Formats: sequence, structure tokens, C-alpha cells
Amino acid sequence: MAESFDIIVIGGGPGGYVAAIRAAQLKMKVALVEREHLGGICLNWGCIPTKALLRASEINHLLHSLDAYGFAADNVRFDFAKVVKRSRAVAGQLSGGVKHLLRKNKVTVFDGQGALAGPGKVAVTKDGKPVAELAAKDIILATGARARVLPGMEPDGKLIWSYREAMVPDALPKRIIVMGSGAIGSEFASFYLNMGAEVALIEVMDRILPVEDEEVSAFVRKAFEKQGMKVLTGAQVQGVRKNADSVTAVIEAGGKVQEITAERLISAVGIVGNVEKLGLEGTGVKVERTHVLTDPLCRTGEKGVHAIGDLTGPPWLAHKASHEGVICVEAIAGLDPHPMDITNIPGCTYCRPQVASVGLTEARAKEAGHELRVGRFPFIGNGKAIAMGEPEGFVKTVFDAKTGELLGAHMVGPEVTEMIQGYGIARTLESTEAELMHTVFPHPTVSEAMHESVLDAYGRVIHI
Repeated sequence: MAESFDIIVIGGGPGGYVAAIRAAQLKMKVALVEREHLGGICLNWGCIPTKALLRASEINHLLHSLDAYGFAADNVRFDFAKVVKRSRAVAGQLSGGVKHLLRKNKVTVFDGQGALAGPGKVAVTKDGKPVAELAAKDIILATGARARVLPGMEPDGKLIWSYREAMVPDALPKRIIVMGSGAIGSEFASFYLNMGAEVALIEVMDRILPVEDEEVSAFVRKAFEKQGMKVLTGAQVQGVRKNADSVTAVIEAGGKVQEITAERLISAVGIVGNVEKLGLEGTGVKVERTHVLTDPLCRTGEKGVHAIGDLTGPPWLAHKASHEGVICVEAIAGLDPHPMDITNIPGCTYCRPQVASVGLTEARAKEAGHELRVGRFPFIGNGKAIAMGEPEGFVKTVFDAKTGELLGAHMVGPEVTEMIQGYGIARTLESTEAELMHTVFPHPTVSEAMHESVLDAYGRVIHI
């Protein structure tokens, strides 16, 4: 006999575990099936441990910049093994925290691979052996995604790395190639550069961080190059040659072919959804380019089957997955939640300098037919940024000239990943320039640049 639940969640990442907890809050009997680590890729091999690594690289950068602040230190050094160990410890702590939260909310957790086994049924297996048979009216697929692998450039754990190997190296490579300049690639490039490695960042598109506003992309490229990074855009990696303890990438860019040799190559060229072994065959669940298609309330084409997070469409972000989990469960419970508006989802990249954005880029806003007002404010005009010794970067805001709607906000510089939520709240509240102008920002804070950027869009900027 199958064990009965109100909801079964397959996948315990930031989408799945949040969905399970929200369902439990709504007095549902919940089962969660996880085959590997509670917390998923984000907590164990993504968002959290990479931020611990990046924090270490920031400290290393500051320790080598002490003179600017009036300090001096001799023989500054680091233990790379300890840097990696701390990152893993942080991930372990949070994964254990998720386990505690699920237990606290009385979510029944099954260790194994979950798959649809007929209408309203899920079969759980472990190492190919049956673990449990579950039944529920509603099933949520939250199995996430994995790194995309290019033919001939498959990660081998030694010379060619995926994000997993890049997070737990035995030693710091002297030279490294990063293929792909999205958030993951740019963060790893920044980490290894700031730890002292020579880094070459390769991007097939015409600019790095291609989903960001063009001005932000251009600024980050200049910053990377000023720090000593080699950046190639419009570049195609035609192939790689593996040597005894190095790898050579053959790169075509601008009509010319060149070779770059490094000790290691990191492949960060996107993701593919984990749609295999889910029992989707013969169901109404539609898959397009390895991702499950859903409606605005996370429902698939199969009655009672829902999907959230990286398994579905972009943006592929942990906070998007979590919010979808809440929307999905509340819709199941009949609470009439607001559908997800992906233009209200902030994106953050934790390289140096940090990048954050929400809403439309200037180019996308123009393409959508808006008449625009655009404001900019550089951090060199912000007292707190100057006092911190981080005056590089700017805030850019994009408004509809007719209605005053905040269409988008784009930031590069100190702590912008912490500040972008302010513009996220503004978009959720459908604020116009009037509300933002009348908001009092505390002084001295880096956030004042957000206010000044809005003022600049309307010819009222004070400090430039």
C-alpha cells in the first residue's frame, strides 16, 4: 500500500524545501524526496559555498591593499586548504539547518530518487532498489539543474572542472581559463584572480555578463582587465588539448585563432534541467530544451503535477525557485497567489565589483516601446563609498517617461547585491519616481546613490 500525503515534493533544494515547509504551514501532510543533499545545489555546491570562497578572496585583496588605509603587514599569506575547508563547513551548517526546519515542520523526508509512477503516485528508489511508494493528489517537481557539458570539453575532475571541482581544488592553480562569463563564470574568475591566479575569461557573446545592462557589462570588463584579467569576447573555444598537468584551449576570436595554456579550465556555459528518470514519459508534462513547461501558477500539462525552480524556465536563481515554491503551494491550497513576474526578480553577481539588477535593461525597455528617462549616479560622488575606499561603479535607473514607472535598475559597485532589494520592493509596490524621490535615504550610506540616480533621471540630481 502506498503511503498517502496531501503533497509530495521531489527535490529538496531552495524550491523544494521551501514548498514543503509552506505546505506544512497550511496544515498539509507533506512528503519530500531528496536523492543527495538537502538544500540542493545552492546550499551545497552553489550560492552559499561560493560566497564563502569569494569572501576569502575579498579579504585577500584587502590584506594586499592595507597601505591605502594606513596599515602595514608583513608576510601576508593564506592556507588555501583552510579557505576551501571553511567554505565546505558553511555549506554543511546550512544543509543541517534545512534538515532541522523540515523536521520542525513535520515534513516526512525520503532519501532516494523520486519518479512519477502513475496518476497521483511517486515511486522512491535508492541505488535501484525500492524504498517507498507514495500517493498524493498534488506532486511538485523541484529537481533542479546541472552544468551543461560541451562535447570534447567534458569535466574530468583534473584538468577540466565544472563548478563542483572549482570549489574544492587541492591547490590554487597558477593559471586558469574560465569558459563562460555569466554569473557563475564571472564569480569564479574573480575569486581565482583575487587569490593570486592568472585568469583568462572567455565569452562567446559580444560582452561579458551578457544578460546585464550594456553599461554594466562594459564597466565590469574594464574593472577585470584593470585587475589583470585577460578577457576575450566574441570568442569560440574550438577545442582543448590535455597535457600532462595543463590544458590548452584553442580559441577563435575576431577572425584570429590563438591558444591559451593554463593549469586548469573551468566550464561555466549554462545549465540543463534534471528531467531524466522522473517518469515523465506518457504524461502530459511537456519538456522543451531540457526544461519543464509550466503556466504562471507552476502547473504542468499533467493534472496534479507541478514544477518549480531551475527545472523550469529562466531566470535560474535560488530565490526565484523559493518564491515559485510558495506560489505553487498557495495555488494548490486555493489561496489565489499572485503569479510570478520574472521582471521583479533581482539578479546578483558577487564578483569584484559586485553587480545587481532588477527589471528591464535600457535596451530591452526601448525594444518594448517605452519612451525613457534614464538616471545615473557614480559612487565617486558618494561619501560612504569614498570613505570605504570603494568609489568605483554606478547606479542606473530606467523609467517610463510618461507614467514614471520604474522599469529597471542596474548597479555595479560596493555592496550593490545588498541594496538591489530596495528597487525590488519599489517594483513590487508599483512605485513611480515620485515615491522614490520622496523617500528619505540615510546619510552617509552607499544607498544614497540609489536616490541620486532617480533624481538624475528627472534633472534633479544634487551631488554631481
